[in-house]
Amino acid sequence: MSHGNTAMQQSSKAQDRPLGVWFQNIQHGYVKLPRFQRYEAWDRHRVASFLDTIIHNLPVGVTLALEVAGEEKFLSRYISTADPASPGTVNQHLLDGQQRLTAFWRSMHNNYEWVTFFVHLPEFDKSLEGNEERDISIRSQNRWTANNGTRRPIWSDEPAKCLDRGLIPIDLLRPEDLSSEVDQWITEATASLEPADDEPEALKKYKAYTAVKDRLKAQISELRERVKHFNLPYLSLPAQTSKDVALQVFINMNTNSKPLSLYDIIVAEVESIAQRSLHDLEQELVESCPKAMRYGDVRNLILATSALLQEKLPNNRGMIEMNKQVLLDNWGTLEVGLERMANLLESQGVVDEARLPTNAVLAVLAAAYEHVPEDGDFVAKAEELLRAYLWSAFFTDRYENSAASRAYADFRALKELLIRRDFTEADWKQVPIFNREEHPLADQDSLISAGWPKNVGIERRGILAVSSYFGANDFADDKRISYGNVRKREYHHIFPDALLAEAEIPSYLALNCALITWKTNRIIGRKDPLEYIKERVDLSNEDAVRTRLKSHLIPYECLSKAHYADLEGEPLASRLRADFDQFLKDRAVLVEAAVLELTRGKQPTLDQIWSQQEPQSDD
Repeated sequence: MSHGNTAMQQSSKAQDRPLGVWFQNIQHGYVKLPRFQRYEAWDRHRVASFLDTIIHNLPVGVTLALEVAGEEKFLSRYISTADPASPGTVNQHLLDGQQRLTAFWRSMHNNYEWVTFFVHLPEFDKSLEGNEERDISIRSQNRWTANNGTRRPIWSDEPAKCLDRGLIPIDLLRPEDLSSEVDQWITEATASLEPADDEPEALKKYKAYTAVKDRLKAQISELRERVKHFNLPYLSLPAQTSKDVALQVFINMNTNSKPLSLYDIIVAEVESIAQRSLHDLEQELVESCPKAMRYGDVRNLILATSALLQEKLPNNRGMIEMNKQVLLDNWGTLEVGLERMANLLESQGVVDEARLPTNAVLAVLAAAYEHVPEDGDFVAKAEELLRAYLWSAFFTDRYENSAASRAYADFRALKELLIRRDFTEADWKQVPIFNREEHPLADQDSLISAGWPKNVGIERRGILAVSSYFGANDFADDKRISYGNVRKREYHHIFPDALLAEAEIPSYLALNCALITWKTNRIIGRKDPLEYIKERVDLSNEDAVRTRLKSHLIPYECLSKAHYADLEGEPLASRLRADFDQFLKDRAVLVEAAVLELTRGKQPTLDQIWSQQEPQSDD
């Protein structure tokens, strides 16, 4: 403990260091970043603001460095684009100040692909009028690459055109010997001012030309000196500082404008106990489990699943409390669980995060697979249980509130059953989510009132998931819904919004939604539902229309009877309201029948649902 206090006492006084020295230390590889640091995050405006501070010699906050003597305590990396040709001996790890020094290094080389930074010198800007005083400032210019490979705008790389705008590239201020490079740029920038020997008043013009060059060089030289000697002070932790103390200081003193996330802190903690980079493991997981990444942020998936694998709550508290060494020990189990979780979701027609009713199920499923073998008779029994859990999460209120604690309770009960193996369906009631008295399944009235599934909501997206489970064949090409085509589909009204709006009937309901693509134009008129669909997807074959609607659990008969061409006003509203209400009821009957099977872990076929629950439409 005294060791840590000594480290803090010795670090309490900031030490001066000019940017010229920082530049050399970065250039030779003496300064590196601990691998747990997040990558550069500043946008062009933050970079420009920092550069403005430098050229006006204004004060900035201190950085924080950990001295390195001998072996580095942390895995490390060089500042972005600063890998040295011949690396020197590392003597400091930068704990705080990465964004500032990365912005400084990269701007001094002007090597951002998307922007070039300049210093604006008003006296050389031909667009300015009058003699009013103007301050020197930083300007940034967006850059892009044309189809022919040319970097645009072209003028940004032409000294003369830059000078006409009063701009000098900021990399001319780089604190190293650039005398020949500066002279060459000035010569090219002012070439048009140099008179020919036989010009009238050539001597006078030549003196004016050299005066411009001299003033320009003087301003650049002054700015170069400002940059070179600009003080960026730092606090220093001595080399003998323990890793845990260094990490705590890093967490407490990080001054990035974006607060440290829980993941950042856990990355740091993992680094403190094992010479493994969680960033590297994360990238390996993304590559080995690409399907799992479709359903949520990889970092949340890692932390929530890891917490449950240690029987901790899948929330901030549980993630902080979990043993970080065990997190690493469980990594193989985590990878397998996430991939099997994704396979299960895909098999149930849930293809991505945007169509997922609740993300509370993800970690529960992934962690539960630790107790489900890869093959054997038990797999079918276990996955029937997990499917029932999944669909129950979609059609009860179990995860509407306190999702983390409820997911934890469900996981522990599921785990107990999976470890036992000899459980029966009657034993499922031990899992809280299967308590139908506490968490009843959605009924027809609830299904009918569910809102638009493009918006967040468990039940509304659950209804969409049911139609996806049965294929949700596209109206245009008859292809089943999949991760590969879902992003080409759109949320469309079955009874057109324009038609319902005329009768002031709410149209944005989950049961009035189909996730499909359109072949034809997007002009939405006041048309009958079936006519509208046939026209939009260029379909005239009644059997094809009926079959594709069937895969969405959309009753064809309701649409085929819906004709309103000659109606308006109250007659339209009355007839349309009755037809639409019947349509919603008939579709709710079908969806409810599917839900009853799915929440029992069964895998009903489309024909089973239609044959068992054929809707009865009123004539």
